[in-house]
Amino acid sequence: MAEIHEGGCLCGTVRYCVTGKPLRAYICHCTFCQRRTGSAFAFLHWYEEEQVELIGDGLTIYEHTVDDTTRWFRLHFCKRCGTTVIGTNERRPSVRMIMAGTFDEPNWIEPQRHVWTRSAQHWMVYPENMERVEKGFSPPNSSGRPDPS
Repeated sequence: MAEIHEGGCLCGTVRYCVTGKPLRAYICHCTFCQRRTGSAFAFLHWYEEEQVELIGDGLTIYEHTVDDTTRWFRLHFCKRCGTTVIGTNERRPSVRMIMAGTFDEPNWIEPQRHVWTRSAQHWMVYPENMERVEKGFSPPNSSGRPDPS
């Protein structure tokens, strides 16, 4: 039987259910994530669209053009309490990025890597065996550039 995890916004207007394991689980230190969360980083779980079921009516979308590209990133947030629940992006529009702090029980999965570490706060201390990517979401390929993801 597949894993099922539930979560939602602060006020409970928007709920979701995810089935299966995430494609990725990153901690992102980019300046966009810092600004949109009002914190030092964001913890994102990536799922295919068919793994995510939204319950309730109340998401509003804000579209932002990402700093280093001309691609859009959409924040899907509760129109009542303002909690950002989901993110989508132009590069992979069928992927839903669930904000880890919105899970009812957020401690069930470990992050796989820290990304955009060049923008991390100077006091950030990384776990010893945690992969780090200076720019982008994926480790460099044989050409030395991050793989697109």
